[in-house]
Amino acid sequence: MTRQKVLTQTFGLLFLGVLLLGATDDKKASPVPRGEPRGKDAAPMMLIPEGEFTMGTEEVGNQTHQGNPNENPEHVVKLRAYAIDQFEVTVDRYARFLEATKHDPPLWDEDAPASASDRPVVGVTWQDAADYCTWAGKRLPTEAEWEKAARGTDKRRFPWGQMQPFVDIVNYNRGIWVSYPVTLAPVTSGLDGMSIRHGLKTGGTSPYGLYHMSGNASEWVADWYDGEYYNKSPKDNPTGPEKGDKKVIRGGSWSDPPRNLRVTARFKATPDFQDSTSGFRCVMDAK
Repeated sequence: MTRQKVLTQTFGLLFLGVLLLGATDDKKASPVPRGEPRGKDAAPMMLIPEGEFTMGTEEVGNQTHQGNPNENPEHVVKLRAYAIDQFEVTVDRYARFLEATKHDPPLWDEDAPASASDRPVVGVTWQDAADYCTWAGKRLPTEAEWEKAARGTDKRRFPWGQMQPFVDIVNYNRGIWVSYPVTLAPVTSGLDGMSIRHGLKTGGTSPYGLYHMSGNASEWVADWYDGEYYNKSPKDNPTGPEKGDKKVIRGGSWSDPPRNLRVTARFKATPDFQDSTSGFRCVMDAK
């Protein structure tokens, strides 16, 4: 074997080792977009690598950066690798689901598919969201999967870091009236000019490159709600209580104050709740 072939094979093995480390070591991983869209809806997804992260917070109080008692205690969770939608499910994608399945429409403006196709769909019940994800060959994220995708592994308070929200990095505090094309932001928005004004290289996105994990539309997750669940949840792949009467909503919305935008903030609603603030995104187990 020639010296050149030996060097080539050696470099190839080293490069493969780096790739494997990046796929399994959460602390070294960066956002990994899927090479091909996954799921029937062809939505772009991001790979969240296997590993541990800190869930919840010990900071409980009334200030902007402090949490509620149901976010305590802070605890370490380990999750399998999974892929999650990079963007909230849009009006356009949801309209295609309705056409394909003849599912009942959400509480939305009749002209929403035409006037706001790139905005997040809102006005959906928990079951609506779960049905869409199933149709797309996916599922709703668990509460732990949602928080890791929003927070990463460095215990940050917001998807973009520790800094308090500003109107040009997150869509929030807009009042109580919603207009699909005006109040809601396009799901792909959130980057232009951010690095200049606030020193953020990736705008308001999460460490894994997900958009609008805070603000815009709050998001249904799979779990039943229990305010004391963190005291008894398993470390590995928690999926929430076995039963309950309300489901968890995460992320805060266009109408929420800054405190509700924290990645640890937990809210709840009955599964049949429909509101102009609530949307969702889907996940898939990593192959």
